[in-house]
Amino acid sequence: MADILASLRSLMASQSPPLDALLVPSEDYHQSEYVSARDKRREFVSGFTGSAGLALITKNEARLWTDGRYFLQATQQLSDQWKLMRIGEDPPLDVWMSDNLQKEAAIGIDPWCVSVDTAQRWERAFAKKNQKLVQTSTNLVDEIWKNRPPAEINPAVDHPLEFAGRSVAEKLKALREKLSSEKARGIIITALDEVAWLYNIRGSDVSYSPVVHAFAIVTLNSAFLYVDKRKVSSKVSSSLQANGIEVREYGAVSSDAAMLASNQLDQATGVNFGQNGVCQNDTCDNDLIWVDPASCCYALFSKLDANKVLLQQSPLALAKALKNPVELDGLKNAHIRDGAAVVQYLVWLDKQMQEIYGASGYFLEGEVTSKKIPNAPCRETMKLTEVSVSDKLEGFRASKEHFRGLSFPTISSVGPNAAIIHYSPQAKTCAELDPNSIYLFDSGAQYLDGTTDITRTVHFGKPSAHEKACYTSVLKGHIALGNARFPNGTNGYSLDILARIPLWRYGLDYRHGTGHGIGSYLNVHEGPHQISFRPQARNVPLQVSMTVTDEPGYYEDGNFGIRLENVLVIKEADTEFNFGDKGYLSFEHITWAPYQIKLIDLSILTPEEIQWLNRYHSKCREILAPSLHKNEMEWLKKATEPVSA
Repeated sequence: MADILASLRSLMASQSPPLDALLVPSEDYHQSEYVSARDKRREFVSGFTGSAGLALITKNEARLWTDGRYFLQATQQLSDQWKLMRIGEDPPLDVWMSDNLQKEAAIGIDPWCVSVDTAQRWERAFAKKNQKLVQTSTNLVDEIWKNRPPAEINPAVDHPLEFAGRSVAEKLKALREKLSSEKARGIIITALDEVAWLYNIRGSDVSYSPVVHAFAIVTLNSAFLYVDKRKVSSKVSSSLQANGIEVREYGAVSSDAAMLASNQLDQATGVNFGQNGVCQNDTCDNDLIWVDPASCCYALFSKLDANKVLLQQSPLALAKALKNPVELDGLKNAHIRDGAAVVQYLVWLDKQMQEIYGASGYFLEGEVTSKKIPNAPCRETMKLTEVSVSDKLEGFRASKEHFRGLSFPTISSVGPNAAIIHYSPQAKTCAELDPNSIYLFDSGAQYLDGTTDITRTVHFGKPSAHEKACYTSVLKGHIALGNARFPNGTNGYSLDILARIPLWRYGLDYRHGTGHGIGSYLNVHEGPHQISFRPQARNVPLQVSMTVTDEPGYYEDGNFGIRLENVLVIKEADTEFNFGDKGYLSFEHITWAPYQIKLIDLSILTPEEIQWLNRYHSKCREILAPSLHKNEMEWLKKATEPVSA
């Protein structure tokens, strides 16, 4: 790590002007949350593997900013050459740089790896001391990364209408109508999931996300896909061409953005003017180029005339979040198969914990009878680890129809590791399962008809009264949010408190948001809406046919962690009244797997919460029955038996 920092500082000094600091973000050219191996630059320089974080390297310091999900993990992974900056507790990066770097300091950034929003915010902060944000001509990390993984050539594939539910032609028509209404003549689309959704294509360029590394430009009359052409088969090319989409090389997006700015792109295409669009002649008064400031990189924005740019959230973000009936059906079906896999996993794990470790099991609260696992060499083949059991869970999912892989790295965590919110077990260092400790698993899959994300927390021994109280408080918050009814126009910021109140009663809380959207065979984390205490959760109201997770938790450093997560679909609520003629909304659960009764302190639940729990468990039995074998169904019946206070 010292060599990496020394090499970077040497390279920083050789720049013109010499750089006083270098920023290394987590994101790729598309501002993606999850990136390919060759784009994990921040991980390479810092050793921190979390999905969110920003590294700053100065002449004599190295600092890393990350959010509450990763405080514990970053503390463990950063060397003593790095200082952890806790977002929400320490000064924000732009404030720290403005206050601590000298006047007229030159701060380097690869403009392809930073969004317009972020770059402009930094520039405003730096202006106070005449500090400059310098766009480097190359990525300095890439220059010193000797064994950087090569670019992979993974094929793009068509996403059939039977799963997409809406044709490319329909989506382009709606997009162009939106452009016209906003006086825009074109849009640059940089978010990978938006490109995939708009053109009904999928790929495997990023682990866990079925996307293709590509940009898109759509004008009122033309449409382009910028991608390594080696990834595009003749079949995919034909379907794109049939929708008036021209395939160009990935790197051509830079020059084409400049041509778009000078209004030369349409004329250079050979597409008949007005053939695909809503503008039928040369007299259109649309003169703006639409870019999403949160996802468009600064490099492409710099090619445009800033006075003729519409800086506004992409219209595709909301369109993609509002699932069509085919997507909703697919998501519900995918979650049934996924729920069956989770139940099969719990049946298997319950049996293994009893046979190998002498645990009392999923249902009983007895002490561990004896350690049945023998000493080496048999021990290594018999023992259960966080990684080996998560591999088994993946195997159950892989047997299901339409399975295409996991939707994120499985968080399989025992005891203290469960307190690391986004813990990622590694085969060489992961913990062995412990019948006396809580086990949390947060996992999901990509199916052709939908994306899943579920968390359950279990104990195979005798949980403490404190663990039960914490679990029950999390469950109460989970139930409260899922049962909410709220007027149209309500945002996720307003609802976040519902999941926290039961924890607040005990002086407890959690450092992450409570809910995020889910893609339709796309990204597991999808906006633009969210349920969170963060201000951006105010930006977009929750609407009918959106998906959102319900995942409160509690984490006690060094001891255990608890999280419960279901995916919900927003629907119209059947209320007795309709005050203000607003219309009211509610949630529908589409995730099906039991909550562990052994971990619940039933005396803390209200009669209404107990009624909800029994009703949910009854639906689990009914919905999952056709997908389970006899012994699995017998286990599920026992796991979902009605309870009373």
